[in-house]
Amino acid sequence: RTESHNRLFCCALRTVMSKSSGLLKSQNDNKQSQFQEKWPNMRPVVLKLLRQQHVSRDEWQDLFWDVHLVTSWDDKGPVKIQKALEIEFDTFISGVKDEVLSHEDDSVLLKAYIKEWTKYFEQCSYLPLPFQAMETAMAGSKPTKKPSDGNRVNTLMLSMWNSSIFTSIKDRLQTAAIKLLHSERLGDAFDSQLVVGVRESFVNLSTDTVNKLRIYQENFEQVYISSAVDFYTAQASAYLNENGIQNYMKYADEKLQEEETRAMRYLETRKGCTSVPNLMKACVETLVKGYTSLIVAEAPNLIQNNEVPKLRLMFRLLNRLGQEGLGPLLQHLESFIKQSGLDDMKACVEIIVTDSEKYIEELLKLFTQYSKLVEEAFDNDSRFLTSRDKAFREIVNETSIFKLELSSSLGKGGPSRINPESKCPELLANYCDLLLRKTPMSRRLTSEEVEKKLKDVLLVLKYVQNKDVFMRYHKTHLTRRLILETSADSEMEENMVEWLREVGMPADYVNKLSRMFQDMKVSEDLNSTFKESRRINKDTTNSDLVSIKVLNAGAWSRSSERVPVTLPRELEDFIPDVEQFYRDRHQGRKLHWHHILSNGVVAFQNQIGKFDLEVTTFQMAVLFAWNQRPLERISFEDLRLATELMEPELRRTLWSLTAFAKMKRQVLVCEPAASSLRDFKPDSLFYVNQEFALVKAGKVQKRGKVNLIGRLQLTTEKTKEEDNEGIIALRVLRTQEAIVKIMKMRKRITNAALQTELVEILKNMFIPPKKMIKEQIEWLIENKYMKRDDKNINTFIYLA
Repeated sequence: RTESHNRLFCCALRTVMSKSSGLLKSQNDNKQSQFQEKWPNMRPVVLKLLRQQHVSRDEWQDLFWDVHLVTSWDDKGPVKIQKALEIEFDTFISGVKDEVLSHEDDSVLLKAYIKEWTKYFEQCSYLPLPFQAMETAMAGSKPTKKPSDGNRVNTLMLSMWNSSIFTSIKDRLQTAAIKLLHSERLGDAFDSQLVVGVRESFVNLSTDTVNKLRIYQENFEQVYISSAVDFYTAQASAYLNENGIQNYMKYADEKLQEEETRAMRYLETRKGCTSVPNLMKACVETLVKGYTSLIVAEAPNLIQNNEVPKLRLMFRLLNRLGQEGLGPLLQHLESFIKQSGLDDMKACVEIIVTDSEKYIEELLKLFTQYSKLVEEAFDNDSRFLTSRDKAFREIVNETSIFKLELSSSLGKGGPSRINPESKCPELLANYCDLLLRKTPMSRRLTSEEVEKKLKDVLLVLKYVQNKDVFMRYHKTHLTRRLILETSADSEMEENMVEWLREVGMPADYVNKLSRMFQDMKVSEDLNSTFKESRRINKDTTNSDLVSIKVLNAGAWSRSSERVPVTLPRELEDFIPDVEQFYRDRHQGRKLHWHHILSNGVVAFQNQIGKFDLEVTTFQMAVLFAWNQRPLERISFEDLRLATELMEPELRRTLWSLTAFAKMKRQVLVCEPAASSLRDFKPDSLFYVNQEFALVKAGKVQKRGKVNLIGRLQLTTEKTKEEDNEGIIALRVLRTQEAIVKIMKMRKRITNAALQTELVEILKNMFIPPKKMIKEQIEWLIENKYMKRDDKNINTFIYLA
């Protein structure tokens, strides 16, 4: 039974296997028949697409379905479809090739090629779409989002077109395209698509997978650029010879713009492609670089005649060459601004040297004139703004027109070698004083106009090298205005301090100016308290007639010397009370009376009338010599003994009372008459002018107020010297401070690097001379702040 069962099982198994093998054979036969069955339906649609014939929706959809069936059921279906497509593509392209090559003329051939290429390239985007299933089956991955990119059918179509037709005629096509471009440059018109088609063929038919543009760049781009260079090499020189350099500049600019527009149309512009920049570089070298010297030679005349349109044209051309082209033009502009500026200043030197207002106005006129030129002709290019600034800085700091002589350092025997510096900062400070003081000029201007002019001063100040000189004189004028209470606008005064801070003036200098305003406010409170205390003590003698100003020595100090003078008894008796009052409130502080900073009003009476005279303390001391004997004649020597003034100051004071420029009738009369203060002798006699009076419009006034202070206040014979010495002393200290700061930070530094950093730190105040730098380095070495390296004397080491 067992054997019987086994035989039955084997029989059944053989029967099942026989049926199974029959089924598999049937399925394999079906798979192999899929391509033969479907391709006859697919082929007509493919041919219609190649020929750009109408394809119905059903035919289009059936093509998708048939490709899917073949690739799904036939393992070799994708390969069979690809081979079939190759045959059809080859047959179609061969027909196109015969049609195109039937034309012998290159231009006709180009038109025929572009016509066929345009149609074929368009189908390269549509025909691969139904064959995505084949692509998926052969690649073993999902289709890309852009089927035409890297698609086998698309690549097959382009590579077969390239190998069958384009490779054999590309030189003829390129030659024909270049001829068309040559005609366009001469002014003829043509269908631009002909050249665009050639370019697209080079770009899209490239078989280089690493650099798709390589064939295009090595062929079409190079020939395109070479043709442009050859064309303009011949045309440019001929045009220049016929029309001159100025007309040539216009020609070159127009042609460069034309070529750039043409290149954007005919050359490849995709990201990363440098065809257009390469072409423009070659054209610029041909049209501009070879003629740079001739173009630049026109610059001086164009700048001098202010021919802005031609300068703009020159700038556009030379700017294409970068610094190489603009360098000579920048030099011409800088040289012209400097020379013409100095010529203008020298032409009116007699006026501007004595009138700071005229000087500043002339500087601002020059600055505005050249700023406008740079804006209109050179588009405010930063390089041209720099040239303007360099030239204007030389004008401002020029010493040939007027100069301020300062020593380069302070030696033990006094100032050493004299270095001339521009007087510009002093005149700037004088101009500020005219605007901020009560003057006819400040009265006729509105506050907005005053503010604008002050900011103009700050604009010029930016170009001044020795800003410390401006600081010194500006502080002197501010001191005078605050003490004499002659400020036109106290708010504007404080604003000016903040503007100085904003333009980079040293913080310690600006802080001292701010402290001066604080001192004035504190002094007002101190006066009120002092007068109130005297009223409480029922002692009001002269308290209402005196105003006290207590000033901080650190902020206000100008002179190391206090000039001795015998005060009127009324004031002399008043001083101890003020000192006692101040000591009671501020222990440890000491008052030093600076009578040179003081002033007052005295009542003057003679035979004509009664007048109020505004005088300095020195003038007051002299006039009080006649208080008890108004008709007497007093000798110069007696006045010196009575006032205890030093002879130079007494001479200056007497001169201001006997020859005050603004007065027709003087307060004092000298016998014998003197033509200058040096003519005063010890026995010269002085007496009160009983005919003194104010004269207005030819009429004698019997009453009035007369200001005899003038500009005498704050100036002694030694003050000028002290001002200059003070400037140098401060420069020495700032140089030492900066050197120590650098050494502390660097620890070790070479001499050249130290000087470079030092100038960078100090340039906002002054440019230190090399002699001063060397002297201060030696002083710091001598005083153990630093030392020279033992192995290299040009290297310095910081000593903590």
